[in-house]
Formats: sequence, C-alpha cells, structure tokens
Amino acid sequence: MDFAALTERCRTTLAALDLPRPFDVHAFCERLGRDRDRPLSLLVMDLPPDAPCGLWVSTEERDYIVYERATTPLHQEHIILHEVAHLLCGHVEGAGLGDEHARRLFPSLSPGTVRRVLGRGAYSSEEEQEAELLASMILQRVGRTRRSPRVTDPDAADHLRRLESGI
Repeated sequence: MDFAALTERCRTTLAALDLPRPFDVHAFCERLGRDRDRPLSLLVMDLPPDAPCGLWVSTEERDYIVYERATTPLHQEHIILHEVAHLLCGHVEGAGLGDEHARRLFPSLSPGTVRRVLGRGAYSSEEEQEAELLASMILQRVGRTRRSPRVTDPDAADHLRRLESGI
C-alpha cells in the first residue's frame, strides 16, 4: 500500500468537505444526505458483542450509519465519521453483515434488502485504513482530539479544567 497516495486522497476529500462550524456530526450527516440527494440516517444502538462498533448500511432508499451506544461521545463521533468516510471514498466492498446480524439490527428489513454494509474491522485493508485516516483528519480539522473532549455541562467542564491543570 502506498501510504503517501492514501494520505493525499484523504487530504483531497477533506478539502472538498463543507464542515459545519461549530461542528456537529448529526448536522454534517444531514447535510451530506441532502447534498447526495440520498437520506443518511444515524442510528445509535446497543450492538451485539461480536458485531463491529459501527456499520454503514445501504438500502434501496437511504443510507444508515449504525454506531455503538455504550461508548464516549468522542468515540461515537469517530465511529460515525469512519463509516461516513467509507461512503465519501466510494468504498463498496466490505466485511459484510451476516443474515443473523441483519435480522437483529434491522428486524423490519429482509436481509436481502440490505445491499451493502461496511463494518469497522481490524483496519488491515487499504479501505479500512483510508476510512480511519479520513475520520481522524476530519476530527482534527474540527478541533476534536482526545485532549479536547466536548463537555456540555458547565460544572463538569470546570472540574475537567481543574483536573487537567492539576488544581
């Protein structure tokens, strides 16, 4: 794999994105769905232990990003953006979703209706690495890092500032 070429592809994709300020991943996905003239829905779920922590599911009518409920907001954003990166990069091959998982996650859909699913994996394939890199670049561009968590509760933010400063 040519990491320099992969990085350049991600930079080119990132440069073309209209990221909302302040950044809100839900608003970004809603706009992306409108721009693509194909709805993009975010679904938070308690995923089975043996399932990936995020999935991109494409049906006849719309795309879905499924992400794990039992994790931090920053990790949820990263999961969503990783799956969105698969979509933005035009990835179509993936780990797939077995019929059993499809029935558990989408009981109202027949497994055959789900045409394409890309799940987070071990990042061994070039597509997984590209999606991971683009998601990280988006988070970096909008100022999200592990050192700058998004805290909405003023009291919690104050406690966090104290902890970080050693007070």
